[in-house]
Amino acid sequence: MSTAAPVTVLPRKRRGVELLLIAFAVAIGLGGYTLVDLNALGELTPSFPYLAGGCALLALLAHVAVRWRLPYADPVILPCVVLLNGLGLTMIHRIDLINAPPSAGARQQLIWTVVGVAMFILVAVLLRDHRPLQGYTYTVGLAGIVLLLLPLVPGLGTAKFGAQIWIQVGPYSFQPAEAAKVCLAIAFAAYLVEKRDVLALAGWRVLGLDLPRARDLGPILAMWLLSLAILVLQRDLGTSLLFFGLFVMMLYVSTERAGWAVLGTCLFAAGAYFGYLNFGHVRVRVGAWLHPFTDYDLYYQVINAQFGIAWGGLLGTGLGLGRPGLTPLARSDFIAAAVGEELGMTGLMAVILVYGLVVARGLRIALQCREPFGKLLAAGLSFAFALQVFAILGGVTRLLPLTGLTTPFMSQGGSSLVCNWIVVGLLLVISHHVRKPAVTVSPLSADAETTQLVKVPASGGSALRSGRVSERTRFSVREGARKRGASARTLRAAGDAG
Repeated sequence: MSTAAPVTVLPRKRRGVELLLIAFAVAIGLGGYTLVDLNALGELTPSFPYLAGGCALLALLAHVAVRWRLPYADPVILPCVVLLNGLGLTMIHRIDLINAPPSAGARQQLIWTVVGVAMFILVAVLLRDHRPLQGYTYTVGLAGIVLLLLPLVPGLGTAKFGAQIWIQVGPYSFQPAEAAKVCLAIAFAAYLVEKRDVLALAGWRVLGLDLPRARDLGPILAMWLLSLAILVLQRDLGTSLLFFGLFVMMLYVSTERAGWAVLGTCLFAAGAYFGYLNFGHVRVRVGAWLHPFTDYDLYYQVINAQFGIAWGGLLGTGLGLGRPGLTPLARSDFIAAAVGEELGMTGLMAVILVYGLVVARGLRIALQCREPFGKLLAAGLSFAFALQVFAILGGVTRLLPLTGLTTPFMSQGGSSLVCNWIVVGLLLVISHHVRKPAVTVSPLSADAETTQLVKVPASGGSALRSGRVSERTRFSVREGARKRGASARTLRAAGDAG
């Protein structure tokens, strides 16, 4: 029997669809930029053609990198990210024009966008396979913890708005917790792949819920103490929530035990209550959530954001026609309030739907992935993205207390933007391996012509009836039987004639 030839089943790559969606996203972003200039200035700024060409080139380079190195990656995530990044640039430019002379926030954000796209291209080109990352569990985990605690180094860390989560190097500041989020997601995924069988064992059963064994509580208690250290030493509830929530979610996905999620929620609630009792800025944020209109001097930021969204109404005032600059930190923490004011609740809901689409596609990648490390990594990155969006948008709309997290791809800030582009690159790398072609092997080669190549066992009839052989084999067996029957009839006829 000759060597079998591989048969490849090719799914559709959808790169053309991705390019069309990217062009649509770029057109929306540049259209919004144009409306801001026309409504606020009455004319386009002289630098607009260069801006339009640069943004289109960046989006095209990202698409070319995916088309070249990750041809089977998800075709929806990248256009959604381009759209969010473009809307963020538009809103930051809108807020810049409030000042006289205009600020340079949009220019700085564009520079960070170039860096973020460059990092995305490096991930797509150099990291062709995510699975080797599993071999660096403790190295990457240690790097993530060091990054989390780096702002506590004297002379390097700096405190802003009550939280010490920045490091200052000359005129530039960086928030290392954003990079730590990526490192810890990789480390958690690799660690839980190794330990999930032990952590999945059930202990006491309380009210129909299987709680983990006492001897297995070490990892979650260690992560809880580390999150408390972030809350106490850096006084940052948002980073503590993101870090601990990421670990608990990945632990639940890995073990499929609801007891871990319940235990993690209770531990974080205890830590948050401790922060409320001991830190004044946490009490201020809770007060702004529960009763903001009782003290304007203390809660003016949340009050102005609420009035801005209310003034925008359903359809908004129009880009360039509102007053988002009345809300402090409108470029960063409260950029969602600026969107709600000038694009209305309709525009804000559309932005939330785009975020939801990114999260849904990321979770779909996790569901389709068959190897455990990629599944956990994709689920962890998607959940961290969703938790960050939920926490910041919930704080702006008073669904939750403010946490100080950034709005991904829209808030002004280089560390968040660059690290979220890296997250998108990792998701597309995993997606490429999930969606790439499956290879099957044909039982016979294409040049098989004679029936002698087919060996029919004694139970061949039952095998044919059970459907365990291929259609080509069925045809060969039937042909052989027909020829053997014809030869026997010919011999009998010759004997009768003789």
